[in-house]
Amino acid sequence: MKTLLLIAVALLAGATQTARADDTLERGRYLSVAADCVACHTNPKQGKPYAGGYAIASPLGEIWASNITPSKTHGIGTYSEADFAKAVREGVRKDGAHLYPAMPYTSYAKLTDEDVHALYVYFMQGVAPVDEEAHTTELPFPFSVRSSMAVWNLLFLDKAPFKPDPAKSAQWNRGAYLVEGLAHCSSCHSPRGLMMQEVGGKVFAGGSLGDWYAPNITSHPISGIGGWTDDELATYLKTGRVEGKGQAGGGMAEAVSNSLSKLRDEDISAIVTYLRTVPAVADKDATRAAFAWGDAATAPGEPAIRGTGAPIASGAVLYSGLCASCHGSRGEGSNDGYYPSLVHNSTVGMVRPQNLVATIIGGIDREVDGEHVVMPHFSEGSYVQALSDADIAAVASYVRSTFGPGDQVTEAQVALIRDGGEKPLLAKIARLWLPLLILGLAAFVVVILLVRRAWTRRKQRRASA
Repeated sequence: MKTLLLIAVALLAGATQTARADDTLERGRYLSVAADCVACHTNPKQGKPYAGGYAIASPLGEIWASNITPSKTHGIGTYSEADFAKAVREGVRKDGAHLYPAMPYTSYAKLTDEDVHALYVYFMQGVAPVDEEAHTTELPFPFSVRSSMAVWNLLFLDKAPFKPDPAKSAQWNRGAYLVEGLAHCSSCHSPRGLMMQEVGGKVFAGGSLGDWYAPNITSHPISGIGGWTDDELATYLKTGRVEGKGQAGGGMAEAVSNSLSKLRDEDISAIVTYLRTVPAVADKDATRAAFAWGDAATAPGEPAIRGTGAPIASGAVLYSGLCASCHGSRGEGSNDGYYPSLVHNSTVGMVRPQNLVATIIGGIDREVDGEHVVMPHFSEGSYVQALSDADIAAVASYVRSTFGPGDQVTEAQVALIRDGGEKPLLAKIARLWLPLLILGLAAFVVVILLVRRAWTRRKQRRASA
C-alpha cells in the first residue's frame, strides 16, 4: 500500500511538472507573438518559421534577420539561457558579435527574467529546428564594423528592466510593459537622432521608416491619437482599420497581422490605457487631425475622364480610371467598408504625403482572422498598371487636394519615397567617408612632400654655405 502511494505521489508530481512546463512553453509562445518575432525572422515568401531570410530595410542598408530556430548548426540551438538573454536584452550574440538595433533589444531590455525564461523554453522546445543558413547582413563601411555597436550601447542602451509604477493601476503597468518592452512601439513611432538613437522627449511622436512614416501616437488631440476613442484604438490594433479614421499599411499592417490581432483583449485594453497617458507632443505643421480632412458631401462628382479634353495623365483622369472603381467617385469607399473611404482618412490627411504615396507604390496586404485585405501596387510588375513618378504625383495630388489638406505632391517626393525615403544625416555623412579619406591621404602626402622639399633645400643651403 505504501509503495502504491509513493508511486501515485511520483506520478502526480511528474504530471504537475509537465503541466508547468507546458504552461511555460505556451507563455513563451504568446510572448513571442506579442514581441512580433515571426514578422522579422521569417521569410514572407513561404519561408520556414523563424529561419530568417527577411530583409529589414534601414537607412544604412538592408539588415537580414537571422535564423533563431533551435538548429545547432545554423540557429541558436547551442545557446544557453544566459546566451539567449544577452542577445535579447543587450544585442550580443553568443560569439560576441553585436546585433544592430533593427533587432529592438533596446526595448526587450525591459523584459523580466520570467518572460525571458519562457521565451527561451518556447524557442528551444516549441520551434522546429531549421538547418539552413540565413542571409548575411553586409552593411557598407563603417557600419559593417559590428564592434562599434559596443560604444553605441554604452551611450544609448538602458539595461534597467521594467519596474511597475505603484501609483498606477495593474492595467496601466501591463500596458506600459507591452508598449515599452515586448511590442517595442517606440522603435518605429519615435524620431531618430544623429546616431540613429530614439530622441529623448519625443518618444512616440512619429518617425520615418524609409518609405513609410509611423505616425505620432502620443495623446495629443490633433497630432496624435487624442481624437480617437478607446474602442476605435482597440479596434484598429485588433483589425487594422477603423472607418472614418484609418487603415494599417506597411510595417503596421505586418504588426497587426502577425502580432496585435492575436493578443488577448485585456492586453489590447492595457495598451490603450497606457497610450492615453503618453505625454502629448505637437507637430507644428498639423492644423487638423489627420482623419478630420475631407467631406463626401462637398466632394466633386464623377471626375474628368478620357474624352472630355482632360490630359490622360492628369490626377483626375488617373483617379477615375484606377481608383474610383474601389474608392468611389467621391472617395466614399464601398458600403461594407472593405474598400476604405478616402474622406476622413488618416493616410490621406497626414501632414506628410509619405504614406499615401507609399500605399500607391507598394499597395496594401493585411490578413486578420481569415480576412485578407489587398490593394494592388502600381509599381513595376503591377497586375493593374505601373505608374511613373509623375503619374503617382498627379493622382496623389488629386487625392490630397480633393479629400485631404490640399497640398501638391511633387515628382521629386515620389522618387525619394520610391528610393526608400529620406536618408538620415549619419548615412549621408557615411557616404562621404571614402572621398574624405582619399582627400585626407592626398593632403597628408602633399604635406610630407612639402616638408621633404623644404628639408632638402635647407640641407642644400647649408652645404653651399
